[in-house]
Amino acid sequence: MSGGDAVRGVQRRADASATVPDGEMSAEAGASGRCVAPETGMSDRRVGSEAGVSDGWATPETGVLEGKAGSEADTSDGKVASGSGTSDGWAAAEAGTPGGPVGAVTGASERSRARVRAWAELLRLPALFTVPGDALAGAAALTRRPDHRTLLAIGSSCCLYEAGMVLNDWADRAEDAADRPHRPLPSGRVSPAAAFTAACALTAAGLALAARAGRPALTIAAPLAATVWSYDLALKHTPAGPFAMAVARGLDLLLGAAATGGRARPALPSAALLATHTLAVTALSRQETREGTPTAALAALATTGALTWLVQRRPALGPSPDRRSPDGQVHGRRGRPEPGSAHRSPAPLTAALAATYAGTTARSYLHASLNPSPPLTQQAVGAGIRGTIPLQAALLARSGGTAATATALLTAALAPVARRLARRVSIT
Repeated sequence: MSGGDAVRGVQRRADASATVPDGEMSAEAGASGRCVAPETGMSDRRVGSEAGVSDGWATPETGVLEGKAGSEADTSDGKVASGSGTSDGWAAAEAGTPGGPVGAVTGASERSRARVRAWAELLRLPALFTVPGDALAGAAALTRRPDHRTLLAIGSSCCLYEAGMVLNDWADRAEDAADRPHRPLPSGRVSPAAAFTAACALTAAGLALAARAGRPALTIAAPLAATVWSYDLALKHTPAGPFAMAVARGLDLLLGAAATGGRARPALPSAALLATHTLAVTALSRQETREGTPTAALAALATTGALTWLVQRRPALGPSPDRRSPDGQVHGRRGRPEPGSAHRSPAPLTAALAATYAGTTARSYLHASLNPSPPLTQQAVGAGIRGTIPLQAALLARSGGTAATATALLTAALAPVARRLARRVSIT
């Protein structure tokens, strides 16, 4: 027999074996139905997975749908197609392929993570850790321990702060399209309508929480919200912009005082210090996207030095905690402390926190003053934002008392958390 005859004989046998009914597919055909092919030891589930064809939900890479293979592959019966290398849904799940329910769940999970990351960038979540210390410092300025109203003030502050963050990007979306196209709005990861809706909802939530804390808190929260919206929509690019931001931060501290003690006036010195720091950082942030001058960085550096010294001075406050009864009423002549009874701040802790504040900001300010390029300026602004936390902690510590000391340490502990999160989500 010649070589050609041998080949034709093999071909005839192959054709004969291919016509076996689907339920009785032979091992020689090499394709399994629900049986195991002796030659390969592989079930149809493994064949499907190794063929690289996903089931259930068509993937962009393959475009093959399970269950339709018979009708779309010009086969006479769907069962033959199912045994020809296209796996069913359960096979894909067991084989670990991206098809079927597993592929759908994986894709949905990835999309969900992408949405969460986009909103985290829009909200600038690391910066949110600079907010709780405002209300706590306001309460400490009244020598009052934080209570449930203080927590409501913190919630209100967080909502209004994030409303400002979202509204800022919404208002600057055209500018960011040119300077920061990777931001959530210009990149299309968050729609402008969704961002504006979120800003409105956060503002409403902030005012509602302040109202729950009492009328004095709402009296502070309302102008705070108005300042935030005015800054983002009208004042940001004017000379009044940095001052508006400073006023907002000062009002945020006063919100904690008004919510906790029903009055804000004793907290004005602390609010002034915090507002001054915010003024310097905001003025510096105007050079984040362009080459600037060293003036703003040098001014921020000088401000840091002055605040480091001022925050260690004893505040001239009202009566100390030991002059109050458990119900918070002041005892003594006209509610005034006796000479020499003014509460004393724990100087070592206050000094350490003040030094931490200076160390967090001064070096980056110095670098930005020597080279006011956008990257170094952005680093300096980030350092200034993070420096808000040790400054708040120092304001807490200087008010004295065990509760204030514990609160100061807890506030300072937020700094490393914010720093770690800032490595994944930009703070500026």
